[in-house]
This record gives sequence, C-alpha cells and structure tokens, in this order.
Amino acid sequence: VQLQASGGGLVQAGGSLRLSCAASGRTFSREFMGWFRQAPGKEREFVATISWSGGTTYYTESVKGRFTISRDNAKNTVYLQMNSLKAEDTAVYYCAAGSNLYGSRRSNNYNYWGQGTLVTVSS
Repeated sequence: VQLQASGGGLVQAGGSLRLSCAASGRTFSREFMGWFRQAPGKEREFVATISWSGGTTYYTESVKGRFTISRDNAKNTVYLQMNSLKAEDTAVYYCAAGSNLYGSRRSNNYNYWGQGTLVTVSS
C-alpha cells in the first residue's frame, strides 16, 4: 500500500483542518487505518484509528470530541477532521495502514506509512 497524506497547513487556534490520506496498491478496504503525529522534539504518538469497515474508531484522549476519523473505501481515502485546534496539536501528521486487526494504537502494528503532512496551529 502506498499512502499519500495531504491537507496540512497553518491555522489559528480554534480553527479546523481536514487531512486526507489517499491509498493505492493493496485492497484498501481490508486495511485498518490510523493517524499518528510527531511534534518537534517529541516521539511519534497515536491520534486515531479506524477499522476496515469504518465501524470501529478509537482516539487518543486529548483529541476526543475534537477530531473525527473516517474513511471512504470507494475512494481509497481516510480522513481526519480536526476541529477546535490547539497550539499543542502542532505536529507532522502521518497516516498508516495495517491488517488483521480492527485498529491499533501501536505504531508497530502498522505495515505502511505515508510521508506526513505538517499542521501548524498558531495561538
């Protein structure tokens, strides 16, 4: 699976962005997907994950109620809608794909990674 993330940019605190991750290669609809992020000087952290059907989602506590992960298997694309953005959401966001699970918070359960898209939230 090849993954291409897009949609990052500069936004003011309280604003919104929608990230997209377009997949090609293997059967996308059979993969669970996730979003991770890495802030400057910090380790990569889990943000959200979604099952292959879209019926199961998990979020890290800090984004619950603000971020929504979704997918469109017909378009081979997964999305991360980010609302009420905060300065601490500033990071490079990565999408990733894995198989044989309904989703995962663990980065080592993912087999494929996109190149990342930068989100900068100004306070």
